[in-house]
Amino acid sequence: MSARLYFSRFLAALGLALACQLGLAEEARPLSDDPVSEQRLQAISAELRCLVCQNETIASSNADLAKDLRREIRGMIQAGQSDQQIIDFMVARYGDFVLYRPPFKATTLLLWGGPLIFLVLGIGALQFYLRRRNRVLQAARPLSGEEARRADALLTEPDPADSPLQGPFQGKDLQP
Repeated sequence: MSARLYFSRFLAALGLALACQLGLAEEARPLSDDPVSEQRLQAISAELRCLVCQNETIASSNADLAKDLRREIRGMIQAGQSDQQIIDFMVARYGDFVLYRPPFKATTLLLWGGPLIFLVLGIGALQFYLRRRNRVLQAARPLSGEEARRADALLTEPDPADSPLQGPFQGKDLQP
């Protein structure tokens, strides 16, 4: 039996195994039987930041901490707490950073103003660089007439290193 035949049989078996697995797949079911509670969970989770991923909500994150937080929120919903009580609990526990849209106050000033500060610093650094470069370019004055003649003379003068061999080997064939 050739290697090609073995390979084609292997691919067929692999394809059959994958097709069987697709038949076993089913749609994800919500963890809660109450659709209203599950909807509240999704709404609250969309307002809270995953502390591991930091750029995702805990509703869309698959990190273990996000799963634990969703489980805790689900328990608090079942205990009868309001959405605001749950969010207040999370803020008390993890700080304003857990909110996907933190409030504007003194402790979050850097969070809100940071991008603006970096923009102003970047523009200032660019302006400093351009002014400095401008000064250097202005300091580089053109050559005077005498300097231009000397430069031309140096460029047209033959270089002794480029001349043929001088000395005892001049005119002799150096090849073996």
